[in-house]
Amino acid sequence: MLKPSQVILGLDIGGTTIKAGVMINGKLHNVRSIDTPFLESQEVILDTIADFIGTYLDFDFSAIGIGIPGLIDTENGIVLNLGNIPSFTKVFLRDFLQSRFGKPVYLNNDANCFALGEYKFGAAKVFKHVVGITIGTGVGTGIIVNGHLYCGFNCAAGEWCSVPYLDKDFEFYCSSKFFLSNYGRKPKSLYKKALEDDPEALRAFSEFGHHLGELIKNILYALAPEAIVLGGSIRKAYPFFKDSMLANIATFKYPSVSSNLKILISALDETAIHGAAALVDEFAVSVDSI
Repeated sequence: MLKPSQVILGLDIGGTTIKAGVMINGKLHNVRSIDTPFLESQEVILDTIADFIGTYLDFDFSAIGIGIPGLIDTENGIVLNLGNIPSFTKVFLRDFLQSRFGKPVYLNNDANCFALGEYKFGAAKVFKHVVGITIGTGVGTGIIVNGHLYCGFNCAAGEWCSVPYLDKDFEFYCSSKFFLSNYGRKPKSLYKKALEDDPEALRAFSEFGHHLGELIKNILYALAPEAIVLGGSIRKAYPFFKDSMLANIATFKYPSVSSNLKILISALDETAIHGAAALVDEFAVSVDSI
């Protein structure tokens, strides 16, 4: 277990930005961000990450936790691929950073970090079985089972984004892609219109809620969690897709599961950084030994 005074550096590495913050006594401090040089070579990106971490050396952190989208070999600390950064394939990120800073480094998928952050610090901390779903540009899911993060092989557990659904997959129907393809507008724009009771915007979110309900039912069949936490930018429109989502969930075959399910909306700022920092404590035990 972490000591309360232990200082942990958490990073959230994405295709457009890299964010970081230091966790002290369960609180996140000095959150900063830089642009990701996503079109540069692997070497340039690694040096950019290291230079960014170097700006936190005054905090004398004892370990580094990092969340990254894509598949991760957590045992060996290797980023296998990162879709939004073409050169980031089979990157020995842990070895690189440990040799540079002499601190232990822990890597995991960013959606897993979201779920872990909510479980450790946010809305889901009173539950043992939790699934976190981020709904934004894409769809990501992280799984907490018996109070521990479950990753599967190479952090590939819970990749419902790629599960076939209707004529495409769940990511298409449960992310911003749905709004752009079917309504030609971004969800943020439709959200503003929904606030004005615009019929088309209200219909868009109602349809979205139905599809998200289908995704949640799939998750219930596989894992039967006590709670699902929604994160990502589209969660802000929850009042407009809530009813259709819940109506679909109510058709789940086992009402003893669905009627007790708690749907939570993330209120935690920088959840992925919280979860990245929490990896240091979580990896004190084998995450897949459960």
